Parts: sequence; C-alpha cells; structure tokens
Amino acid sequence: MTNEATVEEIPGVHATPLPAADRTRLLLWVAIPVLVINFAAPYLQLIALPLVFFLKNRLHQSPDQVALFALIAAVPTYFGWLFGFIRDRWSPFGGGDRAHLTIFGLGTVAAYAALAFAPPTYGVLLAGGLAVGILLQFVSGSASGIATAIGRRHAMSGQMSTAMNTAIIVPAVACGWLGGLLADSIEDVPAARALRSVFLIGAGLMVLVVAFGAFGPSRVFHDGRTEPEAISPGRDFVRLLRYWPIYPALLIQLLWQFAPGAGIAMQFHLSNDIHASDSQVGLFYTIFYGGFIPVYGLYAWLAQRIPLRPLVWIGGVLAVPQMVSLLFIHTPVGALWAAVPMGLLGGIGQAAFTDLTIRSSPKGLEGTMMMLFLTMYWIAQRFGDLWGADLYSHHGGFNAALWATIAVYAAILLVIPFVPKAITAGHDA
Repeated sequence: MTNEATVEEIPGVHATPLPAADRTRLLLWVAIPVLVINFAAPYLQLIALPLVFFLKNRLHQSPDQVALFALIAAVPTYFGWLFGFIRDRWSPFGGGDRAHLTIFGLGTVAAYAALAFAPPTYGVLLAGGLAVGILLQFVSGSASGIATAIGRRHAMSGQMSTAMNTAIIVPAVACGWLGGLLADSIEDVPAARALRSVFLIGAGLMVLVVAFGAFGPSRVFHDGRTEPEAISPGRDFVRLLRYWPIYPALLIQLLWQFAPGAGIAMQFHLSNDIHASDSQVGLFYTIFYGGFIPVYGLYAWLAQRIPLRPLVWIGGVLAVPQMVSLLFIHTPVGALWAAVPMGLLGGIGQAAFTDLTIRSSPKGLEGTMMMLFLTMYWIAQRFGDLWGADLYSHHGGFNAALWATIAVYAAILLVIPFVPKAITAGHDA
C-alpha cells in the first residue's frame, strides 16, 4: 500500500492554473448538472420529503419502517463507486461523459414517468425508487468525475469543492421548504394520484440533464475527460485499493455523515415531540442548509490563501458541537432558531472534507473516488437513520440519538492526523 501520494497525483504539481474569468465559467458550468441532479434525485428532499410523509400518513409506516424503506431504496447509492468506476473505464459509443449524461438521463426520465402512473403501493414505490436510483448513479458518476478532474487539472480543488457543495446545498435549501409544501399539498389528493405530480417533476428536471449532456459546452467535457491509467479494469481496481490517501478521506466522510440524530429521528422528533407541521419541518431544513452557503463562500476565499491541512482541522473541531443547540429546543420556533448555528458550524467541515477527497483521488479514477465519497455519505446516512430510529423509539428518545451523533463527530479528530501531509500541503491557485 502506498503511504504517500506520487508527484503526478498531488493536485497542483502538474496542474494548469486558469485566469479568473475562465475558472469562474468552468466552475459555473460544472455546477449545473450537479445542481439539477440534486433537485431530481428520489432520495433527496424535493422527492423524498413528500414520499416520507406519504409512507407515514397514508401507508401508516412507523419510524423504523420508514428508515428501512429509505435504507433499501438507497441501495444503488451504496454501490455508487462502481458506477464511477464504469465512468472512468467505459465510454458509451465513444461519446464519453456526453453519452453517459444523455443515455442514462433519458432512462431516468422514462423511469420517473412510469412511476408517476403506477399504483403507489409500498412494493411499487420501492421498486421504482431502486430503478430511478440505479440510472441516476450513472449520471451522477459522470457529473462527479468531470468536476473532480477539472478541479485537479486546474489547481482549484478548494474552489471546485465550493462549487459542488453549493450546487448540492442550494436544492437542499429550496427543497426542504418546497418539499414540505409539496407534502402538504398532496394531503387531500386521493392516494392513487397523490405522488404523480412529484414524480413528473423529477422527470422534467432530468430532461435538463439530458439537454446539458447533448448540448453543453465542449470545454467542460474536454477538460473533464480522464483516461484509464491501467490496461485492465482489474489493475485499476488494485491500484485504487493500494492508494493510501483515499482511506483517511473516506473514513472522515463516513464519520461526518453518520448522524443518528440528524435524519429520520429528527423528522419524527420535530413532528411528534415538538409538534411542528410538515411545512415547518421543511423550513427547519431550509434554514439549516442555508447556513452552509455563506460559509462555502468564505471557504473558497480561504482555500486560495491557507493550506488545506489547517482547514481540515478547523472543520473537524467545529463539527463536534454542530448539533448541540438541539438539546435546548421545545417549540417549533425554537427549532427554527437552532437550525442557524447548525448550518454555520458545518460549512467549513463539509467544504474541507470534499476538498480533501478531490486531492486524494488517484489519477484516472476521479469518477470512482468522488462516487466512493458519495457512497460513504449514503451508507453512513442510511445506517445512521436506522440506528437513530431505534434509539428514538426504544433507547432513550431523541437526546440519545443526538449524543451519539456528537460522539461520532468527535472521532473525526482522531483520523485527521493520518491524512498524508503531501495531500494537504499548499493552497488553490
């Protein structure tokens, strides 16, 4: 196993810095498919929040059952690294990322349309969610690979981290509120038609991804192109496993996203214990995620002036008390106020840990590494939800889930010293 990054794989060593205007244009273009995917994904708030409340209110599922549904429906995301590896190794019809976005984007549109007119039983919703999720992983692997490759190629991993995280968080900000309103709006619609508009919205959004794949600027696809470093997929896979820098980065991500108190347990706590309405729960998530955005802007500025290692430490330290404010809330209004420091405290960590992942990617496996990063997110979140739901229902309630989350975040500080210094030396161009 290699303990240090080779010179060729340290971002910035052989990179080509760009003028500010070119850099900004590339960052904005790369963010577009990431932005749309995070509006359209069935496991994210715009689609998932109405679905969770449909399961809870129409199909009368318990917290444990809802968490189990989410765990199974997200199975494709647990294998996201495989879709990223396919992107790094395979170019459909020689079309590269354009073909990935167009072909699998069209498949996702078709799957959503079929789901919109299918009977909304537990089994149908689960099977449809799995189908959409599989197709979407191909699309996400392409978009993530492009972003990682461009960030490394032009010595702007910190700024690319900001662009990607902003493209992810903006839908979360909008969709926490919109998803809550959408959930409220379908409460009086007959069950057979209640989710139809939700799934048709998902299909319409994926049409935009197809259009970007077909007609997006050639500069994005040229600069985001990567070539396999090994002749065979097996050798590339072995090279990935032997590359030490990926392990601390992925373990930090796993701990950062494993939050028993932040998912299903929090939704049921806000709804059942605090007596917040569906729209207030959505607004809570809007405020929470909105707090990340100004901090991401600050991170883009810091990343051009401060080496990555201090930023990773700052992010890790601020992560530990991120959710402490929730210990003191007893009303819906108090929950909304508590969401503000949660977002502000989490921003540096999220941006720094993404920056670290971009820098830790083995050359030629950019799509694989970023999808591994996202795989850690979904595995941690879903199993954290499962444990959080169990703690909430059977072992001490929401406070037990919250203290478990704080303890897991503190463990991040034990991993940071194992990050290779060569990876975190230097700052963005």
